[in-house]
Amino acid sequence: MAASDDHGSLTRAFSGFGVDEKAFVTILGKWHPEERQSFRKKSGDFFVEDERQFERWDDRHILQLRNEFLRLKDAIVLWTMHPWERDARLLKEALYKGPQYNVLIEIACTRSSEELLGARRAYHSLFDHSIEEDVASHIRTPEKKLLVALLSSYRYEGPKVSDEIAKLEAETISNVTKKGDNSVIEDDDIVRILSTRSKLHLVALYKHYKQITGNYLDEDIALGGNSHLKATTQCLCTPPTYFSQVLDASLKYDVDEITKEAVTRIIVTRADADMKQIKEEYNKTFGVHLSHKIEDLANGNYRDFLLTLIARGD
Repeated sequence: MAASDDHGSLTRAFSGFGVDEKAFVTILGKWHPEERQSFRKKSGDFFVEDERQFERWDDRHILQLRNEFLRLKDAIVLWTMHPWERDARLLKEALYKGPQYNVLIEIACTRSSEELLGARRAYHSLFDHSIEEDVASHIRTPEKKLLVALLSSYRYEGPKVSDEIAKLEAETISNVTKKGDNSVIEDDDIVRILSTRSKLHLVALYKHYKQITGNYLDEDIALGGNSHLKATTQCLCTPPTYFSQVLDASLKYDVDEITKEAVTRIIVTRADADMKQIKEEYNKTFGVHLSHKIEDLANGNYRDFLLTLIARGD
């Protein structure tokens, strides 16, 4: 099917003139970011050009699609969204649903500096506030300090790492984690290191921490109930580990709806990033292929769409 035919099929479906879910799965599942961007730019009835220079969904069409597609809708809307808007909306939803700390941490720590900056810009345009402002005003727990710092971050992404500094900071963190209580999450050194250092630097620090203490940083830092610090460390240093664990927790029969939402969120946002590594980690850790788990638990065109996305990394 030609690109123009694909656009026409999607336009008719988004307009409410009959929904061919299989066509959605086939067309959207194969599109690369550039093709999704082209569709947004050519579909002025559904997407609005934002002043921050990205194409965002018209809210009334999101409501329409919610009625049309149910769970498949969430995957389709997130997949077609500009990544900046997608992350901004996920951040907003996470802040007001609980809040969902792990989603805030996930976006702050697994996006590149430019991607996170774009999400902050989109958040400004969509909600007339900064995400940092909303986190600071709505979160009353000790996690506030860390979350504001992580979401404000613009990390160095070059190749240079000072191994000496990484080792010194591993020693600094080991001295803090020895306390083994919840005050660790507000420690100035912990917050500074995790929110400002490059990811390559933190990977080196992670290695030195293991050599110094004999333990893994993400496990030690979780002592005293600091599960959010564990998620932060994994997202920064070993993201496939984090994503595979969250997927496994959400791919169960008896979990609540908010937990189930992680399946759509992770597969859609990581399909063009590190899905291959996530699948390998999932298989290694849980002894089953991610695709087989989804086949067992998901249904219909929603299942087929997820399987199409996770196959992109093959």
